[in-house]
Amino acid sequence: MDRLRGWPATLAEGSVGLRPLRLADVRTWRETRLRNADWLRPWEPSNPETPLFRTGLGPYVSMVGTLRREARQGLALPWVITYGGRFAGQLTVGAIVWGSARSAQVGYWIDGAMAGRGITPTALAMAVDHCFFTTGLHRLEANIRPENQASRRVVEKLGFREEGIRRRQLHIDGAWRDHICYALTVEDVPGGLLVQWRRAREAAAHGGSPVEEV
Repeated sequence: MDRLRGWPATLAEGSVGLRPLRLADVRTWRETRLRNADWLRPWEPSNPETPLFRTGLGPYVSMVGTLRREARQGLALPWVITYGGRFAGQLTVGAIVWGSARSAQVGYWIDGAMAGRGITPTALAMAVDHCFFTTGLHRLEANIRPENQASRRVVEKLGFREEGIRRRQLHIDGAWRDHICYALTVEDVPGGLLVQWRRAREAAAHGGSPVEEV
């Protein structure tokens, strides 16, 4: 049986954490999404089953139920991003394929009030290391709209390769949108991605090349 079976681990790096998504997060999740409606709308899939900014709690409960089932089946790792113990966003590794592929796709969003502190790349680096060195995946992709400069900076500063455009890949904000495919394989980060990211930040703090926080 693959090591992924079951709910995702709880991970931490300084003030940044990843923990499993819970039903109990419903009110905080809803409040954060409503407050960030304008921040998130241009980048979110247009999905009538889980409306982005509906005020009811049903869409969240449905989403968590789906992600729980997928996690038990080894098809997803749904995390909450925390900062100083507070809910800061969401990171999900999904569309996991086993067999000869051992690949997955990663998506994330962050509360706009907490942007600019390096939370998202730190959380993504932790997730990548967990997927590669604990779960046993080989390849991770992040597909991002060309216009989403903030999200592109996250993966670029972590060393994800740009692998080309996927034309009209997802229905986003009311229309079919192109996405840039970024990817990493385990061979790209032999010592771990979090170690690389930590070294880059330390070098920047001591006068090396600046690292823009996202």
